[in-house]
Amino acid sequence: MRANPETRHWTLTPERTLWITGCLVLVMVPHMARLPVWVLASFAALAGWRVAHAVRGVALPSKWLVILLSASMLGAVYVSYGTLFGRSAGVALLAVLAGMKLMESRSLRDAYVLSSLGFFLVVTNFLYSQSIVTGVYMLAVVLFMTATLIGFASERGELDPRARLRMAAGILAQATPIMLVLFFLFPRLPGPLWGLPRDAHDAVSGLSESMSPGQISRLSLSDAVAFRVKFQGKAPAPSRLYWRGPVMWDTDGREWRSGQPARSWRAQYVELLGDPVDYTITIEPHQQFWLFALEVPTTVPRGAQMTQDFQLRTPKRLRARRRYQVRSFPAARLSRASIEEQTAALALPPGMHPRARDLAGTWRAQLQDDDAIVARALAYFAQQPFIYTLSPPLLKDDPVDEFLFDTRSGFCENYASSFAVLMRAAGIPARIVTGYQGGELNPLGDYLIVRQRDAHAWTEVWLGERGWVRVDPTGAVSPNRIQLGMDAAIPPTMGPAGLDLPSGGPLWETWRRWRHGVDAIKAGWNEWVLGYGTRRQHELLALFGVDAGNLRGLSMSMLAIVGIMLGVLALWLARRRRVPVDPISRAYGRFCRKLARAGVTRHGAEGPVDFAARVVSTRPLLREPVERITGMYVALRYGGKNIPMGEFKRAVSAFRPR
Repeated sequence: MRANPETRHWTLTPERTLWITGCLVLVMVPHMARLPVWVLASFAALAGWRVAHAVRGVALPSKWLVILLSASMLGAVYVSYGTLFGRSAGVALLAVLAGMKLMESRSLRDAYVLSSLGFFLVVTNFLYSQSIVTGVYMLAVVLFMTATLIGFASERGELDPRARLRMAAGILAQATPIMLVLFFLFPRLPGPLWGLPRDAHDAVSGLSESMSPGQISRLSLSDAVAFRVKFQGKAPAPSRLYWRGPVMWDTDGREWRSGQPARSWRAQYVELLGDPVDYTITIEPHQQFWLFALEVPTTVPRGAQMTQDFQLRTPKRLRARRRYQVRSFPAARLSRASIEEQTAALALPPGMHPRARDLAGTWRAQLQDDDAIVARALAYFAQQPFIYTLSPPLLKDDPVDEFLFDTRSGFCENYASSFAVLMRAAGIPARIVTGYQGGELNPLGDYLIVRQRDAHAWTEVWLGERGWVRVDPTGAVSPNRIQLGMDAAIPPTMGPAGLDLPSGGPLWETWRRWRHGVDAIKAGWNEWVLGYGTRRQHELLALFGVDAGNLRGLSMSMLAIVGIMLGVLALWLARRRRVPVDPISRAYGRFCRKLARAGVTRHGAEGPVDFAARVVSTRPLLREPVERITGMYVALRYGGKNIPMGEFKRAVSAFRPR
């Protein structure tokens, strides 16, 4: 392949058209579920029109029609999104502009612009997903885009497709070491270099500041990862894995809300008992303000605050994956509560839950001890025919009374809500804590996976000298949920689409091992690729004695390493492409170069005799030396005559074209 410096005769042949159109289609495939139908239809129509022109000679639109279509699509994007900026509107605009640019492309410059637009569209896919699957797919698209550029640079654009792909793969392979050096050594700054669009963060299903019937049960249908935990030492028993999140204080009879938690934390609110547990959490972005930790956390991650009810909260929504370390004391006692807190933990909406109030009043009349009332309530849940289910009946008017006395089928939010109401009605301060309970140990990475299906709600009651005490009424109905985890209480369906096969057995274990392996790969990807920031870079480079905080030294080292690698690569390529030249051809090459400097260049397909004839016709004064040297070369190369090689070299050396 040889680059053609004359681009004015370059044309977008049918083969080139099919290559670039195919690449644009491949890069648009992941956007099919994200863009409006009219955007996809417009792109498909424009791409199809261009292919029809290349294959069947269908006429392309005039310049004015192209301008009119571009303006119309620009207006349509604005009408659809109300803006031309942001992630969604920007991707839609790029999609229609790519179709229009494909329609009007004629020259090599247009083709290069269209290819650059395709590479930019590759990047837009990472605004939606940074998963391994997305990365592998986009790498394949980049491979095809690079092969397309190679076809653009070839003289006729007819290079064999397999040869293009091999050459593109070779180019990407040669760039990989440099890419890795830049990735690991390029100085990380504490903040982003640019801000993402405001709409670049989709809402992620997770816990919220409120809790209503059915909310957590719907969340527990999701198998998505909420966070991963790496313990320093042995992990606590599953029954002690209560991951504390939002705390609910206020209720209107149907919904519980957290209110506005106070941010100040006074250390005397907790009495440290038992042994501490140290661990590291890698939490997925959930678009809310809190972090999760085992009860009871005694350390606050950087950039977070602890409230008086021991929530870990951040000033900004969690829109990126975060890794933080915590120390907790699972046996600690929350030893104090203010009068305002106790009053708030007794409030009930007027006119709501009359049957629950009567039941709690009966208990209070019979039992004066708060601990006895708590035990009576738990016994009520254990002895009555309550059912733990993800699909409870619909609760209409009074969800607490209907659940306690009619349906008696519910999920953890039903049990926590009704228990808190019973306690408040009996004069015992109570609040609801939402978060996650349990988790699944991944033996491949020796870490705990906490999924959305582990979402849970429980209660805390104020018992005087004992302080705030956790009481989980779900455990009275479904002990397996607390002791063994959500999978033991309600086994998940097998497979990504839910094959509805029974749990247990060889097939089930194979599925679990496969899922653990996939999650271990994802965890490594999240930690070393997506999570490779300032702290991780400092830790990695410190192993080699490099100070990542010295930005100037780090930058110079990076440039030096990249320069050395480029030099080694250049030498390797030069040596690989070097073709052994015999002395006869080398001497004749010197002769041709001398003539080229004199203004007579030999054409690539021109034989030595024809070339000599052309030189003589344009430079008659050179007839004798040119014919003599050419005759000697032909005789040595093709005639097999016994001409001394030294004589031929001396003739070439003495040649002085005038």
